[in-house]
Amino acid sequence: LLLTPFIGIIAAIAIPSLLRARVTANEAAAIGDLRTFISAEAAYGSSAEGVYGTPECLAKPATCIPEYQGSVFLDAELASLAPKAGYRRTFIPGPAKGVGLESYALILEPVKRHQTGVRAFCGDASGMICYTADGSTPPVNDGACDLSDCRQLQ
Repeated sequence: LLLTPFIGIIAAIAIPSLLRARVTANEAAAIGDLRTFISAEAAYGSSAEGVYGTPECLAKPATCIPEYQGSVFLDAELASLAPKAGYRRTFIPGPAKGVGLESYALILEPVKRHQTGVRAFCGDASGMICYTADGSTPPVNDGACDLSDCRQLQ
């Protein structure tokens, strides 16, 4: 009988810590995925005369770069933009340039704010990643993260 209150106290202490650890892990995975995406775009640009590609082009570059015969730049899972590790993904193309894009932005937002993640992230062609501390959608202009309401990740 004395054990029940003790278990309740332990649970009250442990559960918030576990939730914080999950949020931290989800955010770290989101940042890693953004860095992977930015690197894939840079490699794509090197093969596509300086233009960027859509996620589909990164996963299947031969469909977008004439006579391309190399490997893929991004695996199909990341290119699908399906939610992963508690974050949903949105690709925002910049202006068209030849057979590609002049710029791009990728936004990652928590599926459930303060449960799957606290911050939302934006990465773009500059290689920069920024975040909103409250998990709101980072602003984007012409396929670039807008730093007016998005703090640069250090």
